[in-house]
Amino acid sequence: MELSDALRTTGAIRDFTGEPVPDETLYRILDTARFAPSGGNRQGWRAIVVRDPRVRAALRDLYLVGWYDYLALGRAGLVAWAPITDREAETRALAEARPVAREGFAEQLHEVPALLVVLADQRALAAMDRDFDRYTFAGGASVYPFVWSVLLAAREFGLGGVITTMLIRSEPQVKALLGVPDEFAVAAVVALGHPVRQPSRLRRAAVEDFTTVDRFDGEQFAG
Repeated sequence: MELSDALRTTGAIRDFTGEPVPDETLYRILDTARFAPSGGNRQGWRAIVVRDPRVRAALRDLYLVGWYDYLALGRAGLVAWAPITDREAETRALAEARPVAREGFAEQLHEVPALLVVLADQRALAAMDRDFDRYTFAGGASVYPFVWSVLLAAREFGLGGVITTMLIRSEPQVKALLGVPDEFAVAAVVALGHPVRQPSRLRRAAVEDFTTVDRFDGEQFAG
C-alpha cells in the first residue's frame, strides 16, 4: 500500500471479526511502531498487552464510566471535557449521565482481539507548556506519534483499530489494576483486530479550511 493511501484510509475501526491477532503479528506491529519520533529520542512510552479476561472486563467497566459521561455531554451539545467550555452546562449534563441500553464497542471492549494500554513516562516528556495557565498538551507529542504508528503498522497485516483516551478518566483505578508506577500516566488504549468492513477514503476538511498564510486571519493557503 502506498503511504498516501494508508494515511487517507486509516480510520477508526471499532467493529471486528472474531479472528484473533497472533502474538507474532502484534510484536511485528510494535516493532515497526517503535520508530516513531519522540522528544530527544527518549521513547517515553510503555505498552501493556492485556490478555487476562478478568483484567479486560475490569477495564471495560472502568471505560463505561467515562463513556456514559461522554454521551451525556454530547447530548447536551458539548465537546466532552474540552479545555474551554461551559463548565456549568457540563456539570448539569454529567448529573444526568446514565447507562445506555446498547451493545457497542464500549460494552464489548473486553472482547476485542488485541488490547493495548499505552503509558507515558512523565519523566521523559519535554512539555514546553508545563507551566502555562492553560491546558497542557505539548508532552503528548512524544507519545502519540507512537500510538498512531501502531495503527498505521497494523494496516500491513489487514488490521484496523482505534485509539481511545476514555480510560484516562479512570486513571488511578487503571494504574492500580495494571500495577503502573506513579511516574507513568495513562496515554491511550488501542484496540486492534480484523475489521468487519475494510476502511475506505475518509472525509476531512480541505486544506484551505485550516491553513492560512502569515497570520491566523491571513488569506487561505491554496496549492
